[in-house]
Amino acid sequence: MTMAGLDGAESIAEYYRRFARLEAEGRSPTYETLALAVAEDRDVLEFLSGLPGDKQQPNLLFAAARHIAGEVPNIDILRAVSTSHADELATVMLERRTQTNEPGRCATLLPAMAMFSGPLAIIEVGASAGLCLNMTRYSYDYGTQRVESEIPGAPTMRCSVLGGEPKLSMPDVVSAAGIDLNPLDPANPSDRAWLECLVWPDQPERAERLSAALDTAVRFPVPVHAGDLLVKLPDVLDQVPSGVTPVIFHSAVLGYLAADARKTFVRLMHDLDVMWVSNEAAGVVVDADPPTYETAPFVLAVNGEPVAFTHPHGAWIDWTG
Repeated sequence: MTMAGLDGAESIAEYYRRFARLEAEGRSPTYETLALAVAEDRDVLEFLSGLPGDKQQPNLLFAAARHIAGEVPNIDILRAVSTSHADELATVMLERRTQTNEPGRCATLLPAMAMFSGPLAIIEVGASAGLCLNMTRYSYDYGTQRVESEIPGAPTMRCSVLGGEPKLSMPDVVSAAGIDLNPLDPANPSDRAWLECLVWPDQPERAERLSAALDTAVRFPVPVHAGDLLVKLPDVLDQVPSGVTPVIFHSAVLGYLAADARKTFVRLMHDLDVMWVSNEAAGVVVDADPPTYETAPFVLAVNGEPVAFTHPHGAWIDWTG
């Protein structure tokens, strides 16, 4: 692989410094240190410069290297993988996506879903392995209140309520389906291993939560249809039973779409006869000026109107109504 040029390398380096500063700091010291090291490492930057821009993401690089090395990489391991196993690493990064399927987000999605009268058919776009589609098969601990699943031994998602009074109750979900460009199978060992590689180090509770959610998904499979969300969505909506309210939802998905595709999707949500729940970074769907939190929040919105700020992995919700 050849260097894309000094300016290209500098752009990638700054991208990794920004990731360390804005995303990893305070959440994963291991990835903060690794991202800063990548920004100074010519070998790794040269490897990255040979990939398409949308495949240069820190999360994708770190997970792919971990997948190959069998351990969380430090800069020495990452450099070795990106030089001695460059073709294998590139193949994994080109074939895989950052399909982080964080079931903890269900705790922040639940109050939005509880706003709707049932019965509901929930449809997740960008569903990955469909773990968030099992939201009624998890129990929830909000500190002062619990919401219990009817499933014996259901995993518990824990979430702090920082402010406001969200409705904390189980929605009446009667059907669930997902859409993803590349659905992952919770029962497939390779797909399971990839999802585990996407969980950041220094966050053991996330790994435990993922494992429990994957086991739940094997017990209670939910269909995730392969296809582009803009193309496949009408077909999935046609399968919603009569008399059931369809609810389209997504979390940390639209930021990966090109600007034009994102605008098309938002227009579609307003044109269709559906309820719509979005949980994305500020500015992706809703322009918002959030208060200062330790972690940059998502904006939870219902039909395009913000109702809460949320932790990206579901650790807390600040309900604004």
